[in-house]
Amino acid sequence: MPPRFHATPLEVVSETVRESVFIDNYTFRIERPINSDMLFDHPWVRSAYAADEYTPYWPTLWPSARMLAKVVVREPWEKYPQPVRVLEVGCGLGLAGIACLSRGLDVTFSDVDETALKFAAANAKHNEFTPVEMPTCRQADRPAGFRTMLLDFRCPPDDVKYPVVLGSDLMYEERMVNPLVALLSAVLAPGGVCLITDPDRASARVFKWKLQEAGYDVTPEFIRAGEPGGERTKGTLYRIRHMV
Repeated sequence: MPPRFHATPLEVVSETVRESVFIDNYTFRIERPINSDMLFDHPWVRSAYAADEYTPYWPTLWPSARMLAKVVVREPWEKYPQPVRVLEVGCGLGLAGIACLSRGLDVTFSDVDETALKFAAANAKHNEFTPVEMPTCRQADRPAGFRTMLLDFRCPPDDVKYPVVLGSDLMYEERMVNPLVALLSAVLAPGGVCLITDPDRASARVFKWKLQEAGYDVTPEFIRAGEPGGERTKGTLYRIRHMV
């Protein structure tokens, strides 16, 4: 089937707040809608769900996004082949991708929702990063940059591969598992790594089994994250590589 993209109405996310997100020694500025729960009563949201089972969860800064950002700022990227190119799947507000940019990586923010991509791009700019036309051609002496891409991972692209694929809380329903496994088969470069964080949803266990059936090596790692002085959420990082 062809991809089906969405665009959350701007009028229901126009009231925003910009906050500081602390990840280890890094501080990121993230702008997000104030009342994301109001979305669920909007006629557009009910229509999008009826037509495509789509719900715009992207306006919330979820604990798994904080987990993934923590993984990113601690990862030894200097040991990876350079320059490192990253695809963030279901980027939402873009926190993990911005963490990648802070480590000098090239980032493609992807999401099924055009409005989410606008917020992710704006947040990258709030953190003083610059959009680029072709990050795949980055020279070692040029600062990291980003681009955005509409992506329905039920219909993955067949013309681009990334050495690093990231995502957080992507298996919020079991119906997302098979499309996500197929996406990795399409976009993860040979020898590449995929890093996905999850708050230990039941569907994540199914995801692990499906990956192993498809020939991937999956290493789960305990992780937790939260706001300083606030509640901390436990979860799992899935470190995924294709077995050669």
